[in-house]
Amino acid sequence: MLIDALVFEIGSTTTVVNAFDLLNTPNPVFLGSGEAPTTVLEGDVNKGILHALDELKKNLSTNELRARETFATSSAAGGLKMSVHGLVYDMTVKAAKEAALGAGANIKMITSGILDDFDLDRIKNSKLNIVMIAGGVDYGETQTSLKNAEKIASLQLSIPIIYAGNIQNQERVRFFFQKYNQEEYLFISENVYPKIDVLKVDEARKIIQSVFEKHIIHAPGMEKVRDTISSEIMPTPGAVMRATELLHDEIGDVCTFDVGGATTDVHSVASVSKEVEKILISPEPFSKRTVEGDLGVFVNKDNLIELIGIPNLIKDLKIDKASLDTIINHYKPIPNQNQIPLVRRLTEEALKKALTRHVGRFIQLYGSSGRTTFAEGKDLTNVRHLIGTGGALSKIAGGKSLISKVISQADDTLLKPRNDSLVLIDSDYIMASCGVLSMKYQESALKLLIRSLYKE
Repeated sequence: MLIDALVFEIGSTTTVVNAFDLLNTPNPVFLGSGEAPTTVLEGDVNKGILHALDELKKNLSTNELRARETFATSSAAGGLKMSVHGLVYDMTVKAAKEAALGAGANIKMITSGILDDFDLDRIKNSKLNIVMIAGGVDYGETQTSLKNAEKIASLQLSIPIIYAGNIQNQERVRFFFQKYNQEEYLFISENVYPKIDVLKVDEARKIIQSVFEKHIIHAPGMEKVRDTISSEIMPTPGAVMRATELLHDEIGDVCTFDVGGATTDVHSVASVSKEVEKILISPEPFSKRTVEGDLGVFVNKDNLIELIGIPNLIKDLKIDKASLDTIINHYKPIPNQNQIPLVRRLTEEALKKALTRHVGRFIQLYGSSGRTTFAEGKDLTNVRHLIGTGGALSKIAGGKSLISKVISQADDTLLKPRNDSLVLIDSDYIMASCGVLSMKYQESALKLLIRSLYKE
């Protein structure tokens, strides 16, 4: 059987292989998928891919399956460990952090101001994959990012360093990295915070994504995957963000909840409402992603169980402690029927916490004229479409009601979507696949995604 494309999605807990055909026609087709546990801990991610391929062949009733093109997304190497260093936390450090999270990096260290010896020791000992230096609006303060760049260059880390601060410093930063024989590791980006209340993170994100693609091959067996696919390996969070941005162009302001085994990610592509814009005191990027590394429903299930509490779980699931202990002790990355009620409850908690951390809020400040209401953070009050994806929402029934419940019960001080927002589930679980396919087949990828979302 010859088809147009296979997409490997190599996640932290499960590996999915999706099959597509007729991508060059007005009627592209999603043929089906196969799924298996990810085998990175067994020393070779290809084992998981082969198991998923076997299931796909079985589902398609074929013994042979060949594709004209093969694509891949991955988060199996755990993402990039990154540090961010800027001038003021609420300004340049925040902008740099948004660029990092939007590209699939995991922030391990954040500093503001000039680095001291303690900071430098932490940088050296943190086994980072990438460092970002920011600070100063263009043609504004120069010394902080300049001194930080020289100090980091002197460490001779021999890892990618992104400079995304005041453009006035670019040539001097380059000089420091030449001085310490680190120029090959330096990437110069446009300033992530060029003017007051202006964020520009797209160029820095692209650099981080490029570094991710080079880093991801270090997962066991990933170099074999790289040799067999038709394009670069795309970070799964970046693919989901790409698909969310594609949807925005079609249906307007949108927010995507991606609940996975290791993380819960929230992607929003939304403008600020006129009402909130009048009182907003800090900028947010138009496209924003947050990753909650403690909220996965498999790898980090114990964190969610602790947040909910065993007594509450027993009450919510209407079971006794012995039964709950049995389910937890036999917990699998691909859940069985006994496990599903617990996964659904953990998913609800993950959604609740992730929404609270992603969205902005109304705040009260007191001054000489009394109390005044302001807003800070990401405004989602314009959002009318909420998307659910990830195994916990796409593969298990009840995802729509979980998202609606979390939105309706959320604190009214949050800049959250309206309670009557339309909830759509990625029923075919192809959002990340459509994100990577859209790089070559944008129109077909959008059609496939819309079909998956409006499938009943």
